[in-house]
Amino acid sequence: MNLPEIINKLNNEQSQAVTLDSAQNALILAGAGSGKTRVLIHRITYLVTQKNVHLDDILAVTFTNKAANEMRERLNVSLARPIRSMWVGTFHGLAHRLLRAHPAEANLSSQFQILDQQDQYRIVKRLMKEIQLDESKFPVRKVQWFINQQKDEGIRPNDIEAGHNYFVKKSLEIFKLYEAHCHANDLIDFAELLVRSYELLKNNPALLSHYQTRFAHILVDEFQDTNTMQYKWIKLLFNGNNKVFCVGDDDQSIYGWRGAKIENILKLEKDFAPLQTIRLEQNYRSTGNILNASNALIARNSNRMGKSLWTDAGDGELIDLYEARTETDEADFVISAIQKHLDNGASANECAILYRSNAQSRAFEERLIKYNIPYIIYGGLRFFERAEIKDALAYLRLIENSADGVAFERVVNFPTRGIGATTVEKVRVFARENQTQLFQAAISMASTLPTRAANALIGFTQLIERMQDDTKHLDLSEKVAYVIKESGLVAHYSNDKTDKAGSKTANLEELITAAKQYNHEEDSDMNETMGFISQSSLDSSGDANSPPTQNVQLMTIHSAKGLEFPYVFLAGLEEDLFPSRQSKDEPHLIDEERRLCYVGMTRAMKKLTMSFAIKRFLHGQSIYAYPSRFLSEFPKKHLNQIKQKYGATPQNYQTDDVFNQDIKPQANGDLSIGRTVKHAKFGFGTVLNFEGDGESARVQVKFKTAGTKWLISAYANLEFH
Repeated sequence: MNLPEIINKLNNEQSQAVTLDSAQNALILAGAGSGKTRVLIHRITYLVTQKNVHLDDILAVTFTNKAANEMRERLNVSLARPIRSMWVGTFHGLAHRLLRAHPAEANLSSQFQILDQQDQYRIVKRLMKEIQLDESKFPVRKVQWFINQQKDEGIRPNDIEAGHNYFVKKSLEIFKLYEAHCHANDLIDFAELLVRSYELLKNNPALLSHYQTRFAHILVDEFQDTNTMQYKWIKLLFNGNNKVFCVGDDDQSIYGWRGAKIENILKLEKDFAPLQTIRLEQNYRSTGNILNASNALIARNSNRMGKSLWTDAGDGELIDLYEARTETDEADFVISAIQKHLDNGASANECAILYRSNAQSRAFEERLIKYNIPYIIYGGLRFFERAEIKDALAYLRLIENSADGVAFERVVNFPTRGIGATTVEKVRVFARENQTQLFQAAISMASTLPTRAANALIGFTQLIERMQDDTKHLDLSEKVAYVIKESGLVAHYSNDKTDKAGSKTANLEELITAAKQYNHEEDSDMNETMGFISQSSLDSSGDANSPPTQNVQLMTIHSAKGLEFPYVFLAGLEEDLFPSRQSKDEPHLIDEERRLCYVGMTRAMKKLTMSFAIKRFLHGQSIYAYPSRFLSEFPKKHLNQIKQKYGATPQNYQTDDVFNQDIKPQANGDLSIGRTVKHAKFGFGTVLNFEGDGESARVQVKFKTAGTKWLISAYANLEFH
C-alpha cells in the first residue's frame, strides 16, 4: 500500500498532521490511544517520499529504547529501505552519538565509558567514605539524586551557592569530587550525556551551525516528558530555518518527580513560533464509558491545553468500582474477577493490575499464587542491569580499555581470586599518588605486597593481558563467548546453588546472542566492541524487560504508560495512597496525581475496574483510609458501584449517594439517622447511614460543602449537634 492510500485511511486530524506544510512548526496534541506513533511514522514517510527530504536531514527523538526500535522497524517497512544511518533514538542515545563523533571537542577521549546508575552509586558511596561523610545523615542515594538533579537542570558545581544549607554544602563537596573523578577516569553518566553534548554544540559555533543546517526536520515524541536539559537541547538545535514537529499530551505528563517539566509543552508556542497545534482526540483503544469518566476527571486540572477524547466504538460496560474492607478483600475481588475473564476465554496477559506503589503488589501476588494464576511484575531488572551481565561486560570493557577503573574494581576479585578489600585500597592509593590508572598501578606495585596478595594481583593482570591477546582477531560474539568462559564466570554461576533454575548461565548465553544481533552500522563512530558496550549501557537506562505472554501483568501506573490491556484493574484509590500523601498540600502535585490516574484509566480497552479499601496494612502498619478524592470526580452514570456486604458476597448498587441502601441501621448511642454532626475538616453534615462495630465501625455523612463521605467512627471525632 503506497502513502496516498495510507493517508486516505487516516482520520481528518491525523491526515492534517501527516501532510502539514513541511515549512511549518507543529505541536500534535495527541490524546491517549489516538494513534500518535502512526502519525509520526507517516509524517517521516511523507517528508521523504513526497517532499524529497533526505533521511540524513531528519532527527527523530523518542523517550525509550523500545519506542526507538519500534520506529526504526516501522520506518524500514514504510520506506522499503534501510534507515541505519538516520538519526533516530532516545535523547541519551543521540547525545551519546554526538559525543562519539566529536570526543576531542567535548574534552573526552575516544575511549570514554558510560556509567550506569549502579556504578555511579558505588563511586558516590566511595567518595563519601573517603571524606568520612556519615551515610546515616547523608544517604548515598539522596546525594546521588542531588547530583543528577543539578545536571538535569544544566547546573555545574561552580554554579551552586550552598549558603547555610548543610546538606547542600556537603552534597556539593561530593559533587565536585565526583566530577573530578569522572574527568580523571574518562567517565560519563546518563545526565552528563545531555549536558556535555549541549555544551559541545553551544561552545563550538561551527559545529552547531553544521547540525542546525543538517537537521532540517526535528521530530520529538512524548514532548510532555522533556526535562530542562532536553528542552534546551532541542531549542539549541532549532535556528528558525529548520522545523520542529512535536508530539505530546499535557494530560499524560506524569514524570515531574524525575525532572519532566509540563510547562515545556506550554512554552512551545512562544519558543518555536509560528506553531500550528493539531489535536488528535479520536480514541481507538477504549470504550465510551472509560473515556467519558477519564475526560471528567482530567477536566478538573487547571492550565490544560484542552481536549476531550471520544470514540465511535460505543459506550461499552460501566466501570466497576469496588469498595473493599481490607487490601486482602480487594485482592480477592480482583483475582476472582480475573478468573472470570479467564474462564470466559481471555488470556492471562490481557489482564493488568495497576497500582500507585510497588508495596501494593504483595496481596495480589499471594492470591495469584494461591489460585495458580501465572503472573509477572513488569518493571523488574532490565537484561543489561543483571549482575552476571554487568560482570561479563566489565571484563569486556577492561580487555578493550585497561584504563577503565570502574570495570577493574568490579572484576578484580570476581570470581574470587584472593584479592581482598585491603589490597584493592592499596592499589587505589598508589594510583592516586602516582596519577596513574588502577590496572597500571596493580602491575607497578604488586611486588610491594605480601606474597599471596602479590601473586593474586599479578595473576589477574596477566589474565586480562592474555585475554586481550587472544581476542584481537575474534569477531564480537566469539569474543563475548571467550570472555565469559575464560574469566571463570560460566564456571562460577554454574556452581551457584542459589540459581537453581540456571537463569544466570542462561543469561550469559543470551549475551552471546545479543552480540550476534548487534548492528554496528548504527554506532560506526567507534569499533564494534565499544559500540556494543555503549549500547548495553544505554539500554540499561531505558525500558524494563517486556513481559512474556500468558501472565497477568502487575505494575505501577508509571510503568504502564504507553501500554494497553483489554482488562485493567486500578487498585488502591485512597487518600494518602492515590493521591499520595506527599502531594496532598501541593496543587501542582495533585494535578500530576490526577494525570497519573487518567493515564491508568486510559490503559483499559474493554473493561476498567477500580477499587479502594477502608483499611489497609501498608509499610508495616494498619491504616484507615478515606476514598480517593478522584472517585467523587467521576459522573456516577459511568460507574457500577460494588460493595462487599459483611458476611455476604459482593452486591451491586446504582445509587448516587449510598452504597448500602438496603442496610437499615438502628440508633447507636449519640449516633442516629438524621443527626447533625460537625467534622473538623468537612464542617456540618447530616448522618445518612452507619454500620459495623469496633475498629470497623463507619458512619456515612452528607456534608453541606464537601458532599457525602464514609468515615471511620473511631477517627472521625464528630461533634454532635
